[in-house]
Amino acid sequence: MTIQKPNLPLLGFAAYSGTGKTTLLEALLPKLTETGLRIGVLKHAHHNFDVDKPGKDSYRLRKAGASQMLISSRYRHAMMAETPDSEADFEYLLTRFDSEQLDVILVEGCKNIAFPKIELHREEVGKPWLYPNDDNIIAIAADSKVSSPLPQMDINDLNAIRDFILDYVTTYASNKSNQPVAACCDTLSPAFVSVTQGREKILEAVSRLQETEAVAITNSYGRVLGGDIISPVNVPQYTNSAMDGYAIRGDDLDQDNYHVVAEVLAGYHYEKPVEPGQAVKIMTGAPMPAQADTVIMREQATQEGDSVTFDASIKAGQNVRQAGEDLALGAPVFTQGTRIESPEMGMLASLGFGQCDVVRKLKVAIFSTGDEVQNPGAEQKPNTIYDSNRFTLRGLLQKLGCEIIDLGIIEDDEDKMVSALESAATQADLVMTSGGVSVGDADYIKLALDRLGQIDFWRINMRPGRPLAFGKINDKPFFGLPGNPVAVMVSFINFVEPAIRKMQGQMDWQPLKVNAIAAESLRSRQGRTEFSRGVYTMNTQGQLEVRTTGKQGSGILRSMSEANCLIEISPAVDTVKVGEMVTVIPLQGRV
Repeated sequence: MTIQKPNLPLLGFAAYSGTGKTTLLEALLPKLTETGLRIGVLKHAHHNFDVDKPGKDSYRLRKAGASQMLISSRYRHAMMAETPDSEADFEYLLTRFDSEQLDVILVEGCKNIAFPKIELHREEVGKPWLYPNDDNIIAIAADSKVSSPLPQMDINDLNAIRDFILDYVTTYASNKSNQPVAACCDTLSPAFVSVTQGREKILEAVSRLQETEAVAITNSYGRVLGGDIISPVNVPQYTNSAMDGYAIRGDDLDQDNYHVVAEVLAGYHYEKPVEPGQAVKIMTGAPMPAQADTVIMREQATQEGDSVTFDASIKAGQNVRQAGEDLALGAPVFTQGTRIESPEMGMLASLGFGQCDVVRKLKVAIFSTGDEVQNPGAEQKPNTIYDSNRFTLRGLLQKLGCEIIDLGIIEDDEDKMVSALESAATQADLVMTSGGVSVGDADYIKLALDRLGQIDFWRINMRPGRPLAFGKINDKPFFGLPGNPVAVMVSFINFVEPAIRKMQGQMDWQPLKVNAIAAESLRSRQGRTEFSRGVYTMNTQGQLEVRTTGKQGSGILRSMSEANCLIEISPAVDTVKVGEMVTVIPLQGRV
């Protein structure tokens, strides 16, 4: 689901602790509200806090387990949400405001997040200036002057700061009214697409394959179930012993000793019912004899000849696994859309299945384009490059269990490319190329796609992987990925893999994302999602730490081979400092 941010002016106050941000805001707010301005305030606290009071009803209910607590009275209402796993995202917090009732949102703190801010500075605090390293600072309020083109105000002149904010809000409103609708809303357009918007639109456009096929369990790894699996048996199939020991009757626990009448190994059974005073020596997994329903561990027993005594308190029914206890006959086991891996293979085999129905393999056609691209394995010709993207894509597709139709390299000829694309769409369920899809490109692949129609050329707010083409050729999904080697892989992970998994029948799949501590400073650009190649490790405290692989140019393929994760920095954050948390996407098993 796309987060819709408030379409309001947003202005922050950035400063170091001790500068007096709260004191200034407290004095400034009455001056702003006197002008009729309706103001929302977001304050970020670096420490734990609680707005509730111990003993109050809402406090008691929260402590009893309510993860969200909404309390309301005649004069106000408040939502308190517990976030023990990770801090709430800045953009999500903005959506909590009722934008219809506000003219501006002021933010105290969040100085490392990319949005317009006024820097507050007092010389006595002894901290360095922020504006030289933060392009988001649009003005300065300080008790000293600096050499900067930014507007400057005296930090003690509340009227000057008030007037600056009023001008800022007025300018925002004027610019908003003069913009076309698509420019001032978070709508999807070919010129401006977020990672989330692009992925959602792609997933809406692709459908699950309907054809299934039966495969042997031995060949089922990585395939997706084409239907539900229902248990044809009880698991366990019969009541059996959970321990090596002695089986007796649960209504016969007061004997001083028991007569051992038989020994039962797994795979065998004792055909007679157990009588009072009798015991059967039994191994783990062996079926319980008739009338016996209790097992005493071998370590708690002493056997001499055919007589056994027990040195333990005995509870009727102990150490016995009932038939159907784990899974009853007719119970659901796996649902349609489950991807079969090692545990699923073992479970299917344990239920007696020799084969299962799976979605047929997805056929993906790939080819490279350009007279400058050459197949590896031969002496390199002048002015050419070896084709790496096609082999990268082959590996990614093999990992997902696709059937690959490799059409090789298509030369720079528009008619030949049109023919190749149409042929690929006839043979495959999905067609994919790389390179030549940037907005403004005049490459032959783009000209060919223009002739086939229904192809959008997007600029994605991400790096690497900004250009992306997506659409349909003869009703078959088409992906035109960027030409840079790393951008190909990052774009595949973000857009192609989710589409393939949906087409294979794996519904609502989400990549694993975890938090790690930044071991080095990370920077991004406001308004885009940054994906850096990284290496995460476990520190001595058992916490994940991550650092980049070094230079992050989108043509440096070696950086991807050295990485074990992608570091994802959201569009709202332009700086991650050492020690702060950042999102990582592990790559093991995916590339």
